[in-house]
Amino acid sequence: MFEEQDKMLKEIVKYPLSIKGLSTTEFTEVKSPFSGEVVAVVGQADEKAIDAALSQAKETFEKLQDKYPIVLTRNVSKAKLWLKEKSRGSERYGIVVSSQAQRLKPFAIDVKSPMNPVNWFLDGKDDIRSSYYLEDVATEFHVQGLELDWACVVWDGDLRYSLDGWKTFSFKGNNWQNIHNLERKKYLINAYRVLLTRARQGMVIVVPEGDSEDHTRKPEYYDSTFNYLKSIGIKYF
Repeated sequence: MFEEQDKMLKEIVKYPLSIKGLSTTEFTEVKSPFSGEVVAVVGQADEKAIDAALSQAKETFEKLQDKYPIVLTRNVSKAKLWLKEKSRGSERYGIVVSSQAQRLKPFAIDVKSPMNPVNWFLDGKDDIRSSYYLEDVATEFHVQGLELDWACVVWDGDLRYSLDGWKTFSFKGNNWQNIHNLERKKYLINAYRVLLTRARQGMVIVVPEGDSEDHTRKPEYYDSTFNYLKSIGIKYF
């Protein structure tokens, strides 16, 4: 099952993980937590390749969705409820976000707020420091090489889908700024790959709606990513 699950996740992000400007011989290696295979992320896809990748992602997702549920929402509260409903007994769940996701504060998610990974991963449901409490969040630094049973991935404006590949941003001062350095681009994309492969049994992805009155959280920063994930068949609720 894990091999099928891993294949599906790779197909979902296969094309968009390409970075415009990389030669087709360049790739990023990501160790999968499910099959241990190395994922090669190759740049510069043409339109036919894009369509083929999307089609493959849809096909693979359809085969696996009954065994490994992945759902999509724009509401953090709904995502939290989904995690609690899915979890049984001591199955662990929690919220994971990119370390660059600095505009999730309106949802009480602050990546700069200190958290103790030991407490987060090991403490019980009655401890406010544990992942179960859904207050402290973990980033790719905390969860690399570790797993949850059920995960909630909250997506920010640091990584945005486009037909040219993923657009990468860092938040500086009061604005998002394009990341131009190729190594930093690859790192951010890999960070999301880590986040999307932390759950053993299923996950919910939250792509916020944004706020037209907040120049740092404009709806267009999120809508293209949401529409892409929805287009490959991830159920929206």
